[in-house]
Amino acid sequence: MLALGKINQLAIKKKVDFGYFLDGLEWGEILLPKRYAPAEAELGQRLDVFLYLDSEDQLIATTELPKVQVGEFALLQAVDVNRVGAFLHWGLSKDLLVPYSEQQIPMQAGKRYLVHCLVDKSNRIIASSKLDKFLDKTPASYQEKQAVDIIIANHTDLGYKAIINQQHWGLLFKDQLKERLYPGQRMTAYIRQVRNDGKIDLSLNPIGAAKVKALEPAILEALQQAGGFLPLHDKSSPDAIYQQFSASKKAFKQAIGSLFKAKKIRIEVDGIYLA
Repeated sequence: MLALGKINQLAIKKKVDFGYFLDGLEWGEILLPKRYAPAEAELGQRLDVFLYLDSEDQLIATTELPKVQVGEFALLQAVDVNRVGAFLHWGLSKDLLVPYSEQQIPMQAGKRYLVHCLVDKSNRIIASSKLDKFLDKTPASYQEKQAVDIIIANHTDLGYKAIINQQHWGLLFKDQLKERLYPGQRMTAYIRQVRNDGKIDLSLNPIGAAKVKALEPAILEALQQAGGFLPLHDKSSPDAIYQQFSASKKAFKQAIGSLFKAKKIRIEVDGIYLA
């Protein structure tokens, strides 16, 4: 089934001077302008195209990839604000509208905003910065230690709010972070816990056995960069270990123990060496 505001795979049905008409099935023929078509497209060839409405609200296809599709979140820059609303640059020739009714705070040209892309009741592709409307609609079914994709949303007194797998809110506590994060950053995180009230705590570091396995290549890389020696071992202080690897002493001891058994390092009284 075709979807407006998303990538669809459609077959070329007809060639014309100004492009190609694609087989839009129940939607009829859909124009792919010549400037967006492959150089040697053939009849019957199936293309991955994004479907949207042009400046005259006509359905059109493009092989250009927007920065966000319907149902997704992205950090986009406002390029204009007028009586209709704000317009965001999303990688297509027609900018993405954020009506005033969908602005969490009044938008200003030149600034960037984290938004959700959707199709409104008038069948227009628009964006909204009222993110709460689109999150936590389904119960969280995550498991502790599970890896998830996150997008950093905003800073709070406790840390950073993040969007988990395009579906739920999560929180990264500031006392567990070594560096500043920024809205729109995408990264892998791990579920620390899902609370009874449904709130989700996150970690940027793997948890448990996964953390140890992720720590091993980090130790080897650090050794290589340091010329084959680090003044750290199983008797080093927790602070020294955390400063180097953002890991607990327990995880570090388990990691170097595993590397020692694999004969990749030597553990001496003054530190660890590449084998």
